[in-house]
Amino acid sequence: MADTERKHGGVDPARLGEQDLLRELETIHRTRHDTLLHGSLDALHAHNIRMAELEGEYLRRHPDRPAAEGRTREGARARGQ
Repeated sequence: MADTERKHGGVDPARLGEQDLLRELETIHRTRHDTLLHGSLDALHAHNIRMAELEGEYLRRHPDRPAAEGRTREGARARGQ
């Protein structure tokens, strides 16, 4: 196994460039529903691990990312009125 490959597959997110990280995140989010509905338990487990790794790396790189007003509790409450 190459040093860039992980035990469960995929390149270590810390080694991905910004565009590659974003592309991996887009792909895993796009395939999530299908994996949940039709994947084996092993596939779902691997998907969970990979998604957590990718999202964790994104948050590590962007700790101060702006939150859209409508995506906060306060914004959601205002929208519901």
